[in-house]
Amino acid sequence: MLKTLRAEADAGRLDTYLAREFPDYSRSQLRKYFDAGEILVNGEQVKPSYKVQAGDAIEVKLEPLQRESLPEEEDIPLDILYEDEDLLVVNKPRGLVVHPAVGHSSGTLVNALLYHAGHDLSSLGGEFRPGIVHRLDKDTSGALLVAKNDRMHWLLAELFKDRAVEREYHALVWGKPQSRAGLIDAPIGRDPNNRQRMAVTPKGKPALTHFETLEEFARTSELALRLETGRTHQIRVHLQYIGNPVIGDQIYAPKRLSPGFEGQALHAYRLAFTDPRDGSWREFVAPLPEDYLSLRQELRQML
Repeated sequence: MLKTLRAEADAGRLDTYLAREFPDYSRSQLRKYFDAGEILVNGEQVKPSYKVQAGDAIEVKLEPLQRESLPEEEDIPLDILYEDEDLLVVNKPRGLVVHPAVGHSSGTLVNALLYHAGHDLSSLGGEFRPGIVHRLDKDTSGALLVAKNDRMHWLLAELFKDRAVEREYHALVWGKPQSRAGLIDAPIGRDPNNRQRMAVTPKGKPALTHFETLEEFARTSELALRLETGRTHQIRVHLQYIGNPVIGDQIYAPKRLSPGFEGQALHAYRLAFTDPRDGSWREFVAPLPEDYLSLRQELRQML
């Protein structure tokens, strides 16, 4: 299929722009179209790093995705914290993937949402991510916003863009921070030595995480964390950076796993924002899961 786009404003790198415009296609898939000369700007072949300018005519020839790979409805239990005609807030359990990838379309939160709400979910995230405004890692539990229509999706996305959504997490971490509260201000980007990880790097994007110690144990701590930005793996990377990685984090603390605890002890505890529909204050709290509470009790008893 041939798609022609007209850039309404300067939009940064072309590959990033197309990833937003075609969210169902992975970056590696889009790169193949670049290499094959199937992506033209103003009639000419360009590099993925080309900077999109207002008025550019972008022609993209893409092969349609296979429909059988799209997610289907699945009867997976949902812990719904709140629901109205536009919005859903779910308490995602640890271990549940938020949305499917191409070729893996089952057992995710999206499959559960489709069963619960049918196809009455926003489409702005693409066919593989209906309703998904933001994400949580597979092994992070807690509160997640879901948009039930495109208008609500756009409104919520603008709140995230403007840093107007308060996001508080609780985490059980190794060691004790040097100060009981503070701000971690360290840019995050792809780890140059391991593309599967993120890292604090001078070439990364700005990242800000506020932390406060809730309780100290013998060799561990419980922290409350507030995100000011939303980089991939931000809390996990920042806590590793200050020497207090999340307990159970198999990527950023692989040699310090907690026996008997599956996944990482990180929970999205609270979401709060001014509702763009009527100006009311919305606040949603996801109770700490039982396995987190059990681990915290074990840590209290350790000498």
